[in-house]
Amino acid sequence: MKGYSLLLPLVFAMNMAQAQTPPDVEKRPHTVKSPHGERQDEYYWLRDDARKDAKMLAYLQAENDYADAVLKPLKPLEDKLFDEIVSRIKQDDSSVPYREHDFWYYTRFENGKDYPVYARRAAGDGVDALSIRKANEAGDFASEEVLLDVNKLAEGHDYFSAAPVDITLDNQKMVWAEDTNGRRQYTLRVTDLAGGKLLPDTISGTNGSALWADDGKTLFYIENDPETLLSKRVKKHVLGTDSKDDVVVYEEADDSFYLSLGRTRDEAYLLIQASSTVSDEMRYADAKNPGEFKVFAPRERDVEYGADHFGGRWVIRTNADGARNFKVMTAADNATARKDWQEWIVHDPAILVEDVELFDDFSVIGERSEGLERIRILKKDGTSEYVKADEPAYSMGLSANPEADTPWLRYSYTSMTTPAIVYEMNMATGERRELKQQPVPGYDRHQYTTERLWVPVRDGTKVPVTLVYRKDFKRDGTAALLQYGYGSYGLSMDPGFSASTVSLLDRGMVYALAHIRGGQEMGREWYENGKLLHKKNTFTDFIDITRYLVEHQYAAKDRVAALGGSAGGLLMGAISNMAPEDYRVILSQVPFVDVVTTMLDPSIPLTTNEYDEWGNPEASAESYAYMLSYSPYDNLKAQAYPAMFVGTGLWDSQVQYWEPAKYVARLRDVNTGSYPILFRTNMEAGHGGKSGRFRRYRETAEMYAFMLDQLGVAK
Repeated sequence: MKGYSLLLPLVFAMNMAQAQTPPDVEKRPHTVKSPHGERQDEYYWLRDDARKDAKMLAYLQAENDYADAVLKPLKPLEDKLFDEIVSRIKQDDSSVPYREHDFWYYTRFENGKDYPVYARRAAGDGVDALSIRKANEAGDFASEEVLLDVNKLAEGHDYFSAAPVDITLDNQKMVWAEDTNGRRQYTLRVTDLAGGKLLPDTISGTNGSALWADDGKTLFYIENDPETLLSKRVKKHVLGTDSKDDVVVYEEADDSFYLSLGRTRDEAYLLIQASSTVSDEMRYADAKNPGEFKVFAPRERDVEYGADHFGGRWVIRTNADGARNFKVMTAADNATARKDWQEWIVHDPAILVEDVELFDDFSVIGERSEGLERIRILKKDGTSEYVKADEPAYSMGLSANPEADTPWLRYSYTSMTTPAIVYEMNMATGERRELKQQPVPGYDRHQYTTERLWVPVRDGTKVPVTLVYRKDFKRDGTAALLQYGYGSYGLSMDPGFSASTVSLLDRGMVYALAHIRGGQEMGREWYENGKLLHKKNTFTDFIDITRYLVEHQYAAKDRVAALGGSAGGLLMGAISNMAPEDYRVILSQVPFVDVVTTMLDPSIPLTTNEYDEWGNPEASAESYAYMLSYSPYDNLKAQAYPAMFVGTGLWDSQVQYWEPAKYVARLRDVNTGSYPILFRTNMEAGHGGKSGRFRRYRETAEMYAFMLDQLGVAK
């Protein structure tokens, strides 16, 4: 027995030593062919669409084991960060209720539970948003009707997501969607709210959207292609019938278009929207008797539009006729062709029109100017006014406004230092009342400062950057910095409060949000100058911002970390290749890093939808060469790379797991540096990571612990 007992530590030590060695994955020759060239991809075999290959799964597990071993000494710090983040969250919080069809709807959480409870209360005398919030805070749920308790539904699932999708006009039936692996392939189910029973109607393979006709028994939904996961067909389901017999009412033939469903503001029409990166086509049908869906205006390349119906007319937001930043048009009920549209809100090259909300006596325009959001209220007499903001950098947007017969406008406001606030403003009197501010226990916003900079980059363009730090921060060139960026799809990264970021600020770090080209913060031109053959502007903007912040002593050169996910993960991969010396740590989540191979393969979900974002490397030699010149996987080379934390989800439908898996494997082959490279795969999650709020905070804590350790930030 003595000999056996002596062997135990030896075996353990050998296992630990093995775990501390990065995995060495097998190479297999493979040629990726295209009309414009061939490339060798020795790790191509890691792709398995079925996610069952034993050797592939073993490699992912080996990477997880290695990450566990490297991070084990940091577990106390991870736990501390997790506790800090959770302590700033009111666990039994609830959303601000909104009224629709004689009910007030809201979402609430319960102490210690991961998932939301969706609920409603009947409208009546003395019942409003504030009275319901008071009742919720007091734990008084006597008059509450629970629509979905996702905590109960999630029992027994490693991953679970569910939410109501649509409720019939008579308030009696609800269609809802669930996803059990994070792949965003939803199953639709129907609940009879009057009886509280789940109906047998079940529809799988959908994109999660659905819409009731006025009769309360006819349901429209979008079916995905089983291979590409593209939204392909709109189908009609009648309650009580087999979904196998559902009729196709519209099928999209062009794989560059997405489908979505909607209902007009006045609820008169059901809508099918087909949208690509550069064009739209909408169809509409009478909601009372939805027969044929008629084309509103035929699709034209480079013409985007969306239309709503209210007050006996159509209101159209469009970029037609050179209105790059969009304008607003109107059309009569029976005259929807583009030639019949009449200009209402003229195009302004300095203002991006993002949203239009219609009320009985007012119209509200969501705008963007000089990198900031604004809300403009238009009155019937032709005058207008802007909703005021009090900080140099903020985010402001329309909130839930489902009913038009009210002078009260709901909108949200937040900044890097201000937790999210939901306001209600009377558009007739100007009266404003706060409905809710995100509760953040232990947080004092007056201890922090937010700042907006305009950084000149290499081509002379000035790029906005939003910073946040503690008020006692000293700009002396010694601090650690975390810089975040995205820069794709025209998605604007607006300044908002993060309870997780506070843990970094309290340790003396600076957080920078880089509003780089490829987003839409500065209007449509900002987006267009960061896509296709201008994509490298996204990367150089980010790098130049880093160098500016270091030069102006916001951070030490050797204490800079960068963070990005999805297309922001592409950004992380590009800057790591282009300027590894500028970054000490790279945090890359679900990164799009194998650009050329993915865009050559139309069977991969989302590829065909994105030709107008990245280019088509099969059809264009120029696009192929340009993509190849920046694709992170193809540009890995022998140099010292920063420390990296790369994360993915096995079931990711947006960026397939094999992209980061191949990237990390090849990176290990060429990296001449000594900093750790960690690769974490959530084996039961998709693009958004693990389900449940606490699981996500745990992931954040682990990633931040790694970063803080590498940057030498005080624990």
